[in-house]
Amino acid sequence: MYSSVRERLIHLHHCRGVGWKTIDQLLRMDPTLSSLFSLPASTMSIFPERNSLFFQDLHSPAIKSMIKTYKDNHIHVITIFDDDYPKWLKHIFQPPWVLYAKGKREWLSSAKMISVVGTRQPTAEGIRALKTLLPPLIEAGWTIVSGLALGIDIAAHELTVSQRGKTIAVIAGGIEHIYPKQHRVLAEQLMHDHLIVSEYPPQTKPQKWQFPLRNRIISGLSLGTVVVQAKEKSGSLITASHALEQGREVFAVPGSIFLEQANGTNKLIQQGAKLVRTAQDILEEFEHIFPIR
Repeated sequence: MYSSVRERLIHLHHCRGVGWKTIDQLLRMDPTLSSLFSLPASTMSIFPERNSLFFQDLHSPAIKSMIKTYKDNHIHVITIFDDDYPKWLKHIFQPPWVLYAKGKREWLSSAKMISVVGTRQPTAEGIRALKTLLPPLIEAGWTIVSGLALGIDIAAHELTVSQRGKTIAVIAGGIEHIYPKQHRVLAEQLMHDHLIVSEYPPQTKPQKWQFPLRNRIISGLSLGTVVVQAKEKSGSLITASHALEQGREVFAVPGSIFLEQANGTNKLIQQGAKLVRTAQDILEEFEHIFPIR
């Protein structure tokens, strides 16, 4: 049915009931995945309750045809076996087997990526901090990675676009289902002039559980994560936690002890994140890799 392991992996990635651990198990059993496509349904016992749907999708001509349409729709499919799979991302816990990207695919090969995240309800001070920190980073050639969410995320994307920088949005769900819907116009612009990335096939509708998972990709693409404002329990702190687990730098903008949106960032600083007042505080952490001119 397919001539290469990457093609078989992409098809497998579209099958219902298949998650990261299942693919890992199948690759350990057969690194080429070739035997999988020749096995009869009766021999598949990895997840018996889903055998019927899995076997149906595994041999579905419709899925094969749909995958062929991605190129015509300018959707790039990048597997973990490909040379241009992001090098930093490959070293995280449970790296995505497949990425679906639309836009400037080559930006995924950049070494100078930094993620910027924060609350969905930023204050004027938070936006001001963003406008202070981002322009020098953009001028220094850093690609800004965020999650297209309300608040700090979308502001980071918009500011980067206005500054003629480079930005990558990592989304939950597939590229055909942008969330939230009010960000569709900007998303279309990013797909044309910048880049949107997902670990789910394009037709996948976003589910609540996918958002925390995508945070590991936001941090995993980057050398460091900057948290501008965050409440004490938030997705931004999940992203920061992933960054720490991945051995990446974590930066936090301090705030008033009376401000809810600063509780999370202040706590990060207590736990060892670097307190950030200027972009220079961030750039100097990477001076041994990228000398500051």
